[in-house]
Amino acid sequence: MPTPRSNRLGALVLLIASLAGLAIALYAYSTPLTGVTGTLGALVAIVACLALAVMALLLFKVRGRGASIVLGILILMGLAGTSFAGMLLHQWWISAAMVVGLIGLIVDMVRATHHARLTHT
Repeated sequence: MPTPRSNRLGALVLLIASLAGLAIALYAYSTPLTGVTGTLGALVAIVACLALAVMALLLFKVRGRGASIVLGILILMGLAGTSFAGMLLHQWWISAAMVVGLIGLIVDMVRATHHARLTHT
């Protein structure tokens, strides 16, 4: 009997981390004296965090192993790029949120692999 994939703690951590990064990027973009108020870099970080949130929601729904791998690679690239953007913007909290998101992605991948092994043995 296959194990339901509704228990996705890693995807939830990734979603929360991307929403936290979004909030930090919105704050940096809209608040005066942050050093990046109204800049294109902060706007790109906002869009990247939104894209990561959407991909985290898709991670809840994905069923196939191939789709899960492709989505994981896209999320990994998004996390790395957004973390680098946070460092360039001197918004270290965005980078910290992306590291938490990376931990969530790793947890999700390990749990998915563990569940797949349990169902196939």
